[in-house]
Amino acid sequence: MDDEPRSLKAIFAEAESKRLALETTPFPPNSSEYADTVASAVKLYQDCLNFIDALSIFSPNESLEDLSTTDLPLLLTNYHLAELAQKLPSSSPQDRKRLLADARGAYQRYLHLLDTYDILLPQYKKLLEQYTDAPTTFSTISVSDPSARRDAKINNFKAEKNLKTKLEFLRHRPQYGTEDDASGGTAGGGDEEAVREVHLAHLQYSTHMAFQALDGLNREAEILALAPPPQPSRGPDPREEEDMRRQQRPLGGLGDNYSDRLDQPLRRGAAGGPILSAQGKPLQPFTLLNNRQELAKGVFRPGHSLPTMTIDEYLDEEWKRGGIIEGGGEASWHRPEPDEDDIEKADAETLKARAWDEFVEANPKGSGNTLNRG
Repeated sequence: MDDEPRSLKAIFAEAESKRLALETTPFPPNSSEYADTVASAVKLYQDCLNFIDALSIFSPNESLEDLSTTDLPLLLTNYHLAELAQKLPSSSPQDRKRLLADARGAYQRYLHLLDTYDILLPQYKKLLEQYTDAPTTFSTISVSDPSARRDAKINNFKAEKNLKTKLEFLRHRPQYGTEDDASGGTAGGGDEEAVREVHLAHLQYSTHMAFQALDGLNREAEILALAPPPQPSRGPDPREEEDMRRQQRPLGGLGDNYSDRLDQPLRRGAAGGPILSAQGKPLQPFTLLNNRQELAKGVFRPGHSLPTMTIDEYLDEEWKRGGIIEGGGEASWHRPEPDEDDIEKADAETLKARAWDEFVEANPKGSGNTLNRG
């Protein structure tokens, strides 16, 4: 039974089931289950495209009225394939660029197919012309003014919301019937006109989202263009590098015993024994003293000369040399009380005071100033 060929309707229904499972099931984005489900859905949609081409379901000589209601969901095959291509995991910027190119091609085939059947609304036909003229620089918001760009984004969001609301409303009408598959492609017992109207509304909603996705692809492509070029993953063999360096080494240099390989770890805790080998390699840890320690201490010292003694030591040294004059200031006002019993000292003080009085009388104030006299 498994070897029997399946119909296009069965393959498309299974592909839609896989796609909706990605939207409803909380797969971790980096899990293998998520990647397998995406890859499986992509493979099923590609099989659908092969069936469609083989059966020639769509023809440029037909119009929308010539398409049956059951064939309308097949118009979304390239659109769903482009959506899933963007969800495939990539390991490098180059792989991501390839996935974006595949998604861009699928979106283009979807839009041109709708244009062939004259399904695009006038505003979307205008956007398709703009995209055809400049695919890599296309943007749904062509203005540069910040306020105008904000208004354009709000209008795009409102249009998306209105189309989605209309689609949900049409699907929940009694005339549409009960969906008998995950895609909503057919409805059991529903009115054919109501089902056809739902499919056309779904196409308009998907068209709006396709142009938004093309805008996003161009923005992402600009970011990927700034990525650095890939680096070679495999380097040269270390042994080959060592042989090349040994061949390029001048004679009489380091000798044949030279090697770029790291030395073995030094032994620790060994008592005694030589520090260096005959070839000059250290055999055990050792510490350089004296000059090296002094140099290490002077690494972080300031560039100017530092003081060699404290302030108290300096004052003591100056006092010993006699460079400090004592007295004066408040100490000069504190005179010792005279000793009344010391008659000789009292007579000396009296004679000193008399001599000072006689000097003042003999030399009046200003008598030595001869420059200002007339």
